[in-house]
Amino acid sequence: MPIRQMKEGSEQHMVIKSQLQNTMNPLQKNPKTAQNGKGPPITEPQNNKIHNTTSSPPSRNRGRRRGRGGRKSDQGEAFMRPSSRPCTAASKPVIVAAENVINVSVSSSSCQLVAAGSGFPSSSKSLCFAPRPGYGQLGTKCIVKANHFLAELPDKDLNQYDVTVTPEVSSRSVNRAILAELVKLYKESDLGMRLPAYDGRKSLYTAGELPFKWKEFTIKLIDEDDVINGPKREREYKVVIKFVARANLHHLSQFLAGKCADGPQEALQILDIVLRELSIKRYCPVGRSFFSPDIRKPQPLGDGLEAWCGFYQSIRPTQMGLSLNIDMASAAFIEALPVIEFVAQLLGKDVSSRPLSDSDRVKIKKALRGVKVEVTHRGNVRRKYRVSGLTSQPTRELVFPVDDNSTMKSVVEYFQEMYGFTIKYTHLPCLQVGNQKKANYLPMEACKIVEGQRYTKRLSEKQITALLKVTCQRPRDRENSILQTVQHNDYSEDPYAKEFGIKISEKQASVEARVLPAPWLKYHETGKEKDCLPQVGQWNMMNKKMINGMTVSRWACINFSRSVQESVARGFCNELAQMCQVSGMEFNPEPVIPIYMARPDQVEKALKHVYHAYVNKLKGKELELLLVILPDNNGPLYGDIKRICETDLGLISQCCLTKHVFKISKQYLANVSLKINVKMGGRNTVLLDAISCRIPLVSDIPTIIFGADVTHPENGEDSSPSIAAVVASQDWPEVTKYAGLVCAQAHRQELIQDLYKTWHDPARGTVSGGMIRDLLISFRKATGQKPQRIIFYRDGVSEGQFYQVLLFELDAIRKACASLEPNYQPPVTFIVVQKRHHTRLFANNHKDRSSTDRSGNILPGTVVDTKICHPTEFDFYLCSHAGIQGTSRPAHYHVLWDENNFTADGIQSLTNNLCYTYARCTRSVSVVPPAYYAHLAAFRARFYMEPEMAENGGSPHKGGKGIREGGESGVRPLPALKENVKRVMFYC
Repeated sequence: MPIRQMKEGSEQHMVIKSQLQNTMNPLQKNPKTAQNGKGPPITEPQNNKIHNTTSSPPSRNRGRRRGRGGRKSDQGEAFMRPSSRPCTAASKPVIVAAENVINVSVSSSSCQLVAAGSGFPSSSKSLCFAPRPGYGQLGTKCIVKANHFLAELPDKDLNQYDVTVTPEVSSRSVNRAILAELVKLYKESDLGMRLPAYDGRKSLYTAGELPFKWKEFTIKLIDEDDVINGPKREREYKVVIKFVARANLHHLSQFLAGKCADGPQEALQILDIVLRELSIKRYCPVGRSFFSPDIRKPQPLGDGLEAWCGFYQSIRPTQMGLSLNIDMASAAFIEALPVIEFVAQLLGKDVSSRPLSDSDRVKIKKALRGVKVEVTHRGNVRRKYRVSGLTSQPTRELVFPVDDNSTMKSVVEYFQEMYGFTIKYTHLPCLQVGNQKKANYLPMEACKIVEGQRYTKRLSEKQITALLKVTCQRPRDRENSILQTVQHNDYSEDPYAKEFGIKISEKQASVEARVLPAPWLKYHETGKEKDCLPQVGQWNMMNKKMINGMTVSRWACINFSRSVQESVARGFCNELAQMCQVSGMEFNPEPVIPIYMARPDQVEKALKHVYHAYVNKLKGKELELLLVILPDNNGPLYGDIKRICETDLGLISQCCLTKHVFKISKQYLANVSLKINVKMGGRNTVLLDAISCRIPLVSDIPTIIFGADVTHPENGEDSSPSIAAVVASQDWPEVTKYAGLVCAQAHRQELIQDLYKTWHDPARGTVSGGMIRDLLISFRKATGQKPQRIIFYRDGVSEGQFYQVLLFELDAIRKACASLEPNYQPPVTFIVVQKRHHTRLFANNHKDRSSTDRSGNILPGTVVDTKICHPTEFDFYLCSHAGIQGTSRPAHYHVLWDENNFTADGIQSLTNNLCYTYARCTRSVSVVPPAYYAHLAAFRARFYMEPEMAENGGSPHKGGKGIREGGESGVRPLPALKENVKRVMFYC
């Protein structure tokens, strides 16, 4: 993706400074004094002005009423207004006049210096991530096992060759077949006994040089799939192999030893390709995973799909050296059925006698588009085609020209005369194969689905549940499956591993870990239990009251479920109101208007009816909460309700399913009451250390914690926008309440475009805006303080995008701060949160109940920052939650940038403790809450897209609104959230 370069004359400049002399962060912390709750000593940086602000403690019960902040300001005056409520820090906070400096630390070994004022470096290599500041010491030490297997580095030269195949081939499998034939014919002669590894595209790798620098080969490839018994088609290809470079394994060994900061990706890629070569020949490759119906019997998922089991494999650089990460995997594949049978399963009915409806045809077209089929009507000939569409007419009506004179012939006649094949189901449409200019018709009954095709479209809820059952393995079973996979792959006998001198251990890594203690949680003083220490990641609301329970005086209920009678709905609402009261809220037991019964197909009409009914009754006062009862299977209804309520009517809503209305569970009601309270602007619980100002690098000065995420459209949706969301804490020093903003951006764009933006206004000139700026202003209004430290948790970034995301988004954060006040540059810590990885941690002894939770998983709070982590960079694995079923997946946190100089213990403890503040349940969660909330907000915003756009994944309506000011060109903006919605945690 392109990096947005800073324009000439930009307010941002760059200077190169050592990380040990980071003048952006004068607040060098003494860990001991910080943990005792005392403010750290202030170190005045030379040649920098210090701005001191004095303030008084914030009111402890300010959360009892909903904040009503004013309208957003485009300029910085409101942000800089002196506060009437100063912070509670033990020492005076400071802001450094850094002259909009961005400090970029560079490696002396490999990174290039960048002149001041030149903007961001054009090469990502000029930026180096935060180095590991040491290892964590807090917590109870233990041993865990990881699904990493030590790989010995080869002592051979690795050589790269460029491969050109003529005529050009787009299929990797065909390319591989061509090179396999070449190796078979010329290994012992022209290739000098070398066994090369090939990436299926342009690169070939060998251990040692080939006898030539450049050579051309002629390869004839027989189409094995074309005919079973009989003459086969033969194609001729020219293959040119040319020497490119030699991989630097010394550089790799230096990197693994921690002696240089940047990893040689080329060498790692070669080793990864070598170890995948044999599995590609044995199994069906999908990304970095391999699947086969022989690994475990496929399980039916319904609608013509089945689950295949397989394994994931990747080579990784770690502190213990090279590591092979192996994990179990499963995926949905299309069952290799005759197309007629597939269609019958898909539609759930017999299609042999009845014609298809329009909706049936659309469903079949979506399911089969892009699927490869083979013909069955030509005896031994098994030619394969890819389905491009479905005819709108039945087979019996289809005719096509057979010569240049436009002589027409029906499809039925053609198949009878040409192949002696009688089409029985002439009422069904034909499959279209080939392109639109030259489409061919194939009767459904003459085709069978080719085996081994992964299903990439959206799965139904039923299919997802079935797939999860296949995937879900207890920790002990998953560990055994991984060990069996390693033994079955038998890397010691892998000819490619042997050729390149790579040795893989069959013993999984044993790693030192620590179990961090759970934090004490604070509840309201009027409850029987004023504080609580969670046990194994869980607690409950018994004898406790929310620390800031809100008041709900004006609420209404709308019932979209036909099976729920009014009396049942009224009883449920009464029970929920009582639970809210017991939990610490003030909740009026009576609704403003009687419970309204409505049909699901008239959602907008019903919501507006209720809206106008209470407006007329309340005479200007707003409705605080709308309860909504939904059918269990409600399709798009939930999304429509959220879209209309949050972007049109300005209503906070709480939806409840019919099954919960009939079966009134105390646990369910308690969880709903927690969600309602945070939607009203309250807080359920806070960390005791936050109340006592004892959180290092958070409690001492006003600190804002951001969470950010981008969700992308599902596979097959080629034009739907990606959705970015940013949330930010609003209640320092407690750091529990978050406000959120969302925006649409270009399809599959990972960089968040609207973090900071400027545009020209005819009246005001250049105007600044963006999500970071708006949330900083919101924090200032809510707390009376301006943030003097920023912690930014960024979700959903893959390793290959680390540099781009950090460069672009750190720049946006800097510009947003500078736009609010000259020289305002609070120090930033930028942390990437990853859940989509394949590292799993297992108890060292599964029989030891003291080292596992109820599900057999490792204990919540287990943290690992040694052995399997990065050789030099600041990362760690944290399993912050208790398992429920299956094997827990620890979150991987990678600190890319750290101007706050966190210790390992500091960031690990903060992250673990925050996981106990998630508002929707009384459990610690698996991902730090700001990142979790950002994910929820981005997912919620998908419902805000116009219905036709959301359903079809197509382009916006013609004649719609213009492009958002300063927004991504060509991307239709989301409708704006109402002000009373964006102030609270609406996405909960």
